[in-house]
Amino acid sequence: MPLQSVKVLDLTRLLPGPYCTMILADFGADVIKIEEPKIGDYARKFEPLVDKNSAMFHSLNRNKKSVCLNLKSKVGKDTLLKMIDETDVFVESFRPGVMERLGLNYDILKKRNPQLIYCSITGYGQDGPYANHPGHDINYLSYAGLLDLMGHENGDPVIPATQIADIGGGALPAAIGILLALYERGNSGEGQFIDISMLDGVISWLQSVLPNLLTGGEVAVRGKEMLNGGRACYAVYETKDEKYLSVGALEPKFWEKFCVKIGREDFVPLLEAPIREQHRLKYEIQKIISEKTLDEWTAFFSDVEACVTPVLTLKDMTKNPQVIARQMIQSIHHEGKSTKVVANPIKLSRTPPKLKQPAPKLGQHTNEFVHPHYIKTSLD
Repeated sequence: MPLQSVKVLDLTRLLPGPYCTMILADFGADVIKIEEPKIGDYARKFEPLVDKNSAMFHSLNRNKKSVCLNLKSKVGKDTLLKMIDETDVFVESFRPGVMERLGLNYDILKKRNPQLIYCSITGYGQDGPYANHPGHDINYLSYAGLLDLMGHENGDPVIPATQIADIGGGALPAAIGILLALYERGNSGEGQFIDISMLDGVISWLQSVLPNLLTGGEVAVRGKEMLNGGRACYAVYETKDEKYLSVGALEPKFWEKFCVKIGREDFVPLLEAPIREQHRLKYEIQKIISEKTLDEWTAFFSDVEACVTPVLTLKDMTKNPQVIARQMIQSIHHEGKSTKVVANPIKLSRTPPKLKQPAPKLGQHTNEFVHPHYIKTSLD
């Protein structure tokens, strides 16, 4: 597999770090999850539980090992330092300063292993006035200006149902940074420090709205932009059975087909009409969409390329033929049990990701790395 020779020590928990190392583990990296004794990754206890750990934990931590170490103890710290000697990638997500107080920061670890790639995932990065501030996904979206753009015009900002900053702003840039550093190390023979800020990552996502402001254009407004509900051609409409139909007919060719199909050819020239006219269009289209159920509209548009799709529930999504064909929901089989997890989205033709083993039990692999005589001391 692409990363079968790469050894990763993962001190992260919850979502951003584990998602990053999940990608690496799925492609063969030997990911060793270092967990606090007795407690472990907080995500283990999220409801609902499956085999004593959360469903989310099972999905994020497949293909990994779990080693319990008390990093505040001499034995725990010494054990980790010995493990560093044979480690390629070290990932942590503590606030700046924590690892330094533990005596495990990059400057110390690179002296033991100059080839070490050290990735730190934090909310605001290693410097700046907010570096030591606590935060969660909603806070990073807020500072980035993204949350202010989410929702309906004249309404409150709407919190997204998935963690954009954690995954898109943190986990994915971290995985990319690690792979870049591994590639560069192949040339230089040296490791380096990777500073990932989830706020930075979210800001980098604003490619469709921020450049306009930066070049002297207008400020983007909630519910008035092309891609956040401002246009009738890119909107969600409620159906007769109180479900929803999404319309993404942005291009003229799709908009024309959509308008013709619903019997309103007079709407075709109004694709880029002013915002007030867009409101009227949406009102008229909504009246039309209210005349049929979601299934009826789905069938009605099945032979038309107009970018019209049903808004699926999560349950509906898992049964969707496209999702099934792409194998995005897979099962891990182990010791007569089967656990369904979210699959890896990266498809490689020769060396695809593999789901080899389920998420580890807390401390399951501790005795592989800690001498039995010292295990109790390390875990206390």
